[in-house]
Order: sequence, then C-alpha cells, then structure tokens
Amino acid sequence: MNTQLNLLMVCLGNICRSPTAQAVMAARIADAGLQDSIRVESAGTAGYHIGKAPDPRSMAAALRRGYDMSAQRARQVSVEDFHKFDLILAMDSSNLNHLLQMAPATTADKVSLLLSHAPLSTTDVPDPYHGGDNGFEQVLDLIEQACDALLVTVQADLQGHRTTGDY
Repeated sequence: MNTQLNLLMVCLGNICRSPTAQAVMAARIADAGLQDSIRVESAGTAGYHIGKAPDPRSMAAALRRGYDMSAQRARQVSVEDFHKFDLILAMDSSNLNHLLQMAPATTADKVSLLLSHAPLSTTDVPDPYHGGDNGFEQVLDLIEQACDALLVTVQADLQGHRTTGDY
C-alpha cells in the first residue's frame, strides 16, 4: 500500500500550536524521505486570524530549532477537511470537542488528540498565546515527541499494517 496520507493539525486560532505541529511534522516527514507519501497542513477551529502568519513568538521558537513556519498562513477548519484528511489531530480537548461536533458522523473516527499518539503524561498541548516565551518551548517539546511517535504510526499505515480507523 503506497498512497498519500493527509494529516491536519488543529488548534484554536492556527497561529501557535497547529502551525508548529505542521512545521515539526513536515520536517520529520522530510527527514524520513516521505514527502511524496505524507502531506501535513494546519487549521484553527476559530476564524480569528485567517490569512495571518503564525505568531512571531512561535516562529522564533521554531526557528531556533530549525523549523521555518514563515510561509504558513492561518485558515479555519471546514467541513470539507473531514473528507480531505485521513487524520485530524487536535492540540487540546476543547478543540477536539469542537472538531467532533463539526465532523460528519462517518468521519469522526479520523479525529484525535495529537498527544494521544505519544507516551506522555498529558493530553493537551497548552496554548502559549497569553504566556511567556517558555510556553512556546514547552509546546515544541510536546509536539516534537508526539510527531516522532505519530510518524512511526503513519509509516506503519503506509506499509499496509494499519488502517486509518486504527488510530
């Protein structure tokens, strides 16, 4: 099985956590040589920042670790996304619940928490928007661990060992 797998990272405004997750996962995908097999995008459940670049603090923290988010622009999740993407990964429980309320019944199994794919003691990536710079570093730490674990899972999927509903 060698088809493209489409991933969508989702937070509230699509300017901090989900663009960070998109950048980290894209880097992991490129490092594994899987950019033709796995595509990743990001979106927000709210339309606060549509068309805007990621938060400058997120971009600075990411750049310090080698991730360039400068080309990303915020967009809002649409109902079409539930049909377009194979896996929709929420950054926290609030956004997960919003996504599950939006999801057509036949697509709800595509939605999960990003951190549920990693052996971490927390389920939510905290929103760093109203905090200090350390919050952006914590977001990166959690997202890097989750993306590493998720890549193992999606590689197995691409090799035919799993199906999308197994996530």
